[in-house]
Amino acid sequence: MDLAEALDKAVAALKAPLEPTDREQGWTDALRREIQEEISINRSALRRHGHGLAKHLRPRLDEWMAHEGVQPGRLHDVIMNAQTHITDPHT
Repeated sequence: MDLAEALDKAVAALKAPLEPTDREQGWTDALRREIQEEISINRSALRRHGHGLAKHLRPRLDEWMAHEGVQPGRLHDVIMNAQTHITDPHT
């Protein structure tokens, strides 16, 4: 999976309504929308300016989710994959 695919997958996952297990893992509708917006902004910037911009982006979605008490699970994994692809675009 490349950077664009990882970001598209994360945005798509965050657009869908939360499942009961997502809520049990600490997700709220507000948090889902906020993180979706953050990833969408990064995705748009990368599309406009190229993947070389990734070296300047330093998303801290992991810290944000930890601060909000989000537990590992489906959405957490998708978001962490997107963050990894942004911070290390050669994966």
